Amino acid sequence: MKRRFALRRIGAACLAVLTAALVFTVAKPALSAAAPVRVMPLGDSITAGTGCWRAYLWNRLRTTGYTDIDFVGGVSDGGGCNPGFSYDHDHEGHGGFSATGIADNNQLPPWLAAASPDVVVMHLGTNDMWGGHIPLRNKLNAFTKLVGQMRADNADMKIIVAQIIPMSASACATCPADVVALNNALPGWAAGLTTARSPIVVADLWTGFNPATDTGDGVHPNDAGYRKMADSWHPVLTQVLNGVVPPTPTASPTRSPTPPVSPTPSPTGGGGGRCTATYKITSQWTGGFQGEVTVTNGATTATSAWNATFSFGDGQQISQSWNATVSQSGTAVTARNVSWNGALAPGASATFGFLASSNGTNTAPAASCTTS
Repeated sequence: MKRRFALRRIGAACLAVLTAALVFTVAKPALSAAAPVRVMPLGDSITAGTGCWRAYLWNRLRTTGYTDIDFVGGVSDGGGCNPGFSYDHDHEGHGGFSATGIADNNQLPPWLAAASPDVVVMHLGTNDMWGGHIPLRNKLNAFTKLVGQMRADNADMKIIVAQIIPMSASACATCPADVVALNNALPGWAAGLTTARSPIVVADLWTGFNPATDTGDGVHPNDAGYRKMADSWHPVLTQVLNGVVPPTPTASPTRSPTPPVSPTPSPTGGGGGRCTATYKITSQWTGGFQGEVTVTNGATTATSAWNATFSFGDGQQISQSWNATVSQSGTAVTARNVSWNGALAPGASATFGFLASSNGTNTAPAASCTTS
């Protein structure tokens, strides 16, 4: 039976309305826990990467009396953060992963089963922003599915979801506005799903974070950025550990955008008039990249379904996809529409994305498509 963290540490009830903050008469886990509270940091490369808000958060917890905490997850950074003090290396951060991809591919349940967390601390959604092709509705639907999977693993799960850190327009022209849109939607989304048994708490990691000075590339935090993240996580997590449902943060203010610099595209097309497919690389890093394909109906009548195909020439292997059913056999990749984006009016388009590995050379293949 899963440990009932809520009954030991949170108290008999939590308010379902996030705007009310209640403090229950419960001792700190460090003073009363029969077993360590298992906290899973969940996210993408911002959670996995060295520099490590996790290490700074761990240290803050320890130095403020929360000594009976166990960070859990199937990934270990092996001490690579190197902050000058010891910390718990375990986490569930996966570089390049998106919320929609994790949800679509049901990747979270086995991670939860292996780690058995009491609390999930989630900074996720950055990789859903690239290219601006994933609708906000899809992102929130993915978050909802992940929450359901957390509760299926542990009905008493405490869930802390971040309003994610901003992205610079120099890294992605459309991303700053899309980050604000997601962050503004999260308080209402959380309020609609929170329960007394499994509250969803929203943590504001956006306010006070400047991608021009707190990141190295407009996306990934530098040391100053990781420290700011830990500083923002700490009061929210400790309130939850103490039996508090913190008040919901307000919508993110609008930051003046920096001049946009679009990702370097690698467009190719094909399809013979009725259908065209355009392949583009939206982001690259050592050993991998993110790509997208846009399928456009060039006919004068509407279509009900589409297929796109392309072949890799440099050993690339797709690991995750969204907005299409994608399969790879050898070098050949085939993508089929999903239920909601197969119907295309004349001139309309649908875009799907994917993550893939590469071995240094990453030539953009020609893509083609058919419709029916």
